Amino acid sequence: MKIDLHTHILPHDWPDLDAKYGYSGFVRLEHYKPCCARMMIGDQVFREITDNVWDPKRRIEECDREKISMQVLSTVPVMFSYWAKPADALDLSRRLNDHIAEVVRDHPTRFAGLATIPMQDPDLAASELERCVRELGLRGAQIGTHVDANPHAGRIDSLNLDNASLDSVWSAAEELGAAIFIHPWDMFGKERMPKYWLPWLVGMPAETSLAICSMIFGGVFERFQKLRVAFAHGGGAFPFTIGRIEHGFQVRPDLVATENKTNPRKYLSRTDDRGENIPARFYVDSLVHDPDALTLLLKLFGAERIALGSDYPFSLGEAHPGELIESMKELSSQDRAQLLSGTAREFLGLASP
Repeated sequence: MKIDLHTHILPHDWPDLDAKYGYSGFVRLEHYKPCCARMMIGDQVFREITDNVWDPKRRIEECDREKISMQVLSTVPVMFSYWAKPADALDLSRRLNDHIAEVVRDHPTRFAGLATIPMQDPDLAASELERCVRELGLRGAQIGTHVDANPHAGRIDSLNLDNASLDSVWSAAEELGAAIFIHPWDMFGKERMPKYWLPWLVGMPAETSLAICSMIFGGVFERFQKLRVAFAHGGGAFPFTIGRIEHGFQVRPDLVATENKTNPRKYLSRTDDRGENIPARFYVDSLVHDPDALTLLLKLFGAERIALGSDYPFSLGEAHPGELIESMKELSSQDRAQLLSGTAREFLGLASP
């Protein structure tokens, strides 16, 4: 069995949101030829997509070809729209969430769903998360690595995920037993990276590490002991800079350990005093494109905290989901099964097959 935790979906179409809400910046779809569309922001092409983004039948055909048992559906992160007016972001979120829920209802054995929620207004976000879990049957939410500045709310600075205003979202997720999948978006420093696709190659891993460090050093995992969180793209740069991060914690606690005195390495897989293994405090997906990188993830997180993720159906993802995991001949059959489906099932709270 293979469960792909990290896939993206959109409806076939939606209204002109710039016209609907009365200001610009929202994504629209331009279906310019059969089975193909452009995601447009104003006059700029954000991304070319094909019908496997919106057509469940096409997705199932491709899943069958790749022997994927289930996909976990979440929106394309550019749709988060955290910069928008909260009421408009909520309206858009509900539209996207209702669509995901419909696809899951139509194909309950092939898809599970994650909501999107308007993080610029944590109370609205918590309320929408509750609706999606209790009424729509979604397994949790996908959120961004930060909440960007919102001029409509008078906020000129972005919020990292340690900001106290977001505690209502973590509290709701904990109470609901909702899984939170954190995906990089709107990469910082992108103004300095106009060439070579650097926002995606450099900015995304840095964004994810920033989110992890913010949650660790801000004490989010301490305040919300039952919160289940996974980070996309193998945790970005964090696993490969944990030595530097821990060293900084030790030598400059006056700068690093101001809100949480727990060594960041204690959030990773470790052995306790009785010799028993304690899994990492949070999850990551397997999307690292390199066997040595996956070996390091296994050492730092353990198979119990790594889930197959492909970023389907986009080009920076794994073209054949699970191929890297299945190529690791040193893995036991138990660990391979855990990576391919067991971890995702436990993270999402799905019943055993």
